[in-house]
Amino acid sequence: MRHDEMIGKVQALARLPDRGSAERATRAVLSTLAERLPSGLADHVAAQLPHELAAPMREVTQSVAGESTHASGERFDLTVFAGRIAGRAGTDEDAAVREAAAVLEVLDAALAPELTEKVSGALPADIRELLPVGRAMEE
Repeated sequence: MRHDEMIGKVQALARLPDRGSAERATRAVLSTLAERLPSGLADHVAAQLPHELAAPMREVTQSVAGESTHASGERFDLTVFAGRIAGRAGTDEDAAVREAAAVLEVLDAALAPELTEKVSGALPADIRELLPVGRAMEE
């Protein structure tokens, strides 16, 4: 899936007012997701994304080696997930949850099915609930 197509779908699903908001939301969710996933898995996800959207994930996984304040593979729940997204996207936590669900739905469609299964398996139940309904129930 191309960058423009992904951003357009996020904008429509999250009902965002413009592409800039959708871009910010997408980057915020992908960066936060990269912090939650084990670094190898985050790298595999990034490899299947357009370059513009892989960059936020790679920045997280590469900064782990440089002793970043956030490590890849961190264990945190939906509250922290939403808080980090809200801080990055400049929105509130309710909007962050809605935007995360939209990004994860687009991501689900963009990635190979076996990779989305691995992502789902690496997430706690409360974050996994943001995945498309069929995916969240499979675990």
